[in-house]
Amino acid sequence: MTNDPSRLRAVVSVPLSEPLCRLIEELEPRLEVVRDHSLVRPMRGPADWSGDPDHQRTPEQQAAFDAMVDSADVLFGIPDVDPAALARTVEANPDLRWVMTTAAGGGSQVKAAELSRDALDRITFTTSAGVHGGTLAEFAVFGVLAGAKGLGRLIQDQRSRTWPERWEMRQVDEMTVLVVGLGGIGAECARRFSALGAQVWGTSRSGTPVEGVDRLIALEDLVDVVQHVDAIVVTLPGTEQTHHLIGAEVLAAVKPGAVLASVGRGTVIDESHLLPALDDGRIAFAALDVFEREPLDPTSPLWTHPNVLVSPHTAALSSKEEERIARRFAENAARLLDGRPLRAVVDTVEFY
Repeated sequence: MTNDPSRLRAVVSVPLSEPLCRLIEELEPRLEVVRDHSLVRPMRGPADWSGDPDHQRTPEQQAAFDAMVDSADVLFGIPDVDPAALARTVEANPDLRWVMTTAAGGGSQVKAAELSRDALDRITFTTSAGVHGGTLAEFAVFGVLAGAKGLGRLIQDQRSRTWPERWEMRQVDEMTVLVVGLGGIGAECARRFSALGAQVWGTSRSGTPVEGVDRLIALEDLVDVVQHVDAIVVTLPGTEQTHHLIGAEVLAAVKPGAVLASVGRGTVIDESHLLPALDDGRIAFAALDVFEREPLDPTSPLWTHPNVLVSPHTAALSSKEEERIARRFAENAARLLDGRPLRAVVDTVEFY
């Protein structure tokens, strides 16, 4: 830890390239950015924050890694993206002030660490929520367009070399799109659908206006509202409150032929009730980037359903993700040093 209140000792506890470590130093010179690339697991691909699990530290390296992590005022990343490692360093380091998780849904990792209430009150936890908003919003637009234009039917006809009678495709600018969750991802979705001419509705707890949203909806009114919309875009995090929110009651009430796109957490949608809704046409098409259990079970009917597009939780992945998260860390470090509120703070009651 640093004894200078105008500086912070920031330990990089996950793989981050040297150029991005230097970028953080340039963006916020009051940070002492501590890293040792020989002690973190190497990435296997873009934004592989947990690193190669086959890469093992020697006992001496593990001791050096733990000592480095335990010296932090603030942490870039949960060590090895391992809740148990977070719990260990929180116990060992009473001066730890802030941990930034590299995942947008990092609240679930904090919850899994099973920290004491004292620790949760002492340390601020933030996530990268919003960093992935643009890429996920593009997938949501792609998914709704795929449903509106009948992608499943087009692929089936192409594969069977069938030239059918012409049929009418839907237009996004004639659709009402409901964005369930107007956080960072949802706001980006709303902006893009609005630009395409759609009527955009969105659920909100706060009631604060969001650019591109024509009508704000209270979450408790979801069942009544879904019967009036043409597409539903789910962006919510996975919490006890959102678990199976899109379940039997909502899916029974949807406007027949609705399109569904899911880019939040898979636990928000009850897949056992989604399948019959797909079979009887209540949901005409579903573009799913997230699932209740991942990887998706090879026996799941979702794999082969003609009106489902399966994406292996990859819609957010971008070669620019690491830089965006590094910039977010530097920005929040400046906020912490200046006594301003941090962005994307984890609610340590609901853990999102």
